[in-house]
Amino acid sequence: MIGKRNLWANKLTLDLKFFLLLCSLIALIPLLDLTPYSLGILIISFYFALIAIGWNLLAGFTGQFSMAPAAFAMIGGYTAALLNYHFGLSLWIGIPSAVLVSALLGFLVGSTVLGLKGPYLSLTTLAFAEVARVIISNSHDYTRGDQGLNVPTLMESRIGYYYLFLVLLIAIALLIYGLMRSRFGGFLLAIRDDAHGAQSRGIPIVKYKLIAFILSSAISGFAGCLYGTFTELVSPEMGLIQQAGIIISMVVIGGMGSLSGPLLGALIVYLGSEWLRSVGNIQMIVFALTVIIFARFFRTGLWGLFLKFYFYILTDQKR
Repeated sequence: MIGKRNLWANKLTLDLKFFLLLCSLIALIPLLDLTPYSLGILIISFYFALIAIGWNLLAGFTGQFSMAPAAFAMIGGYTAALLNYHFGLSLWIGIPSAVLVSALLGFLVGSTVLGLKGPYLSLTTLAFAEVARVIISNSHDYTRGDQGLNVPTLMESRIGYYYLFLVLLIAIALLIYGLMRSRFGGFLLAIRDDAHGAQSRGIPIVKYKLIAFILSSAISGFAGCLYGTFTELVSPEMGLIQQAGIIISMVVIGGMGSLSGPLLGALIVYLGSEWLRSVGNIQMIVFALTVIIFARFFRTGLWGLFLKFYFYILTDQKR
């Protein structure tokens, strides 16, 4: 048992080191003198990476498959936008409020659905996501409907936003790393691997699943709020089921249950989708097929393939 724990800790530490190395390389990209459009594409990929990391905490580390990550991002964005539009409150109040409201809704939804198992959890969160989007879309007097709401920006510099998102990615990855190295993380893994066994050992599985759901919701809401300040607009399109599918595909392709996987997946999927626009609107078909291939043949994703290669090289050198 101790050996397994040490192996998990070593893999997680390696994962964090790779994540930080990848972020260090990404930090050098603006030195290439990119166009504002190219910087914008990278910033939006960071936005998706933030949501993917939050969803991965729930699905990859806890084994709970929610279909509402994009909905919580939309809710976070609208919280800050509505407070500014109707009450004139600044983003310094709007951003913490977005995190708080997303976490509170995560608590309410999680308390309702986390007793469910299998497809029922996914279907219930899917229904919540669609209901939330339809309510926002149809509440014209408050949200301006499909026109969306304008959001004040935090800064005018795209370079500033680039590094802000990158720093926040690192901060949230470090937070999740700390959680997964703690007793709390051990409970999450036990729930993921054998919920009945964890419960028989006295672990309150609903409690820990709920905490993971709240944290995931808060991260998504935070990401959605920051995205709104970058684009200076939030709209119901943020909560489309298609957006949730993109986020899930990022984690599956990058590698579930890892820190680096969501970031790798977000960069590949979003940058790839932008490239595919130039050859026709076929990105969803391509990524759907890619997800099927990875789910069938490479279930650990790109990060898992890297680990296999890394340990193969390490073992070969020891010989």
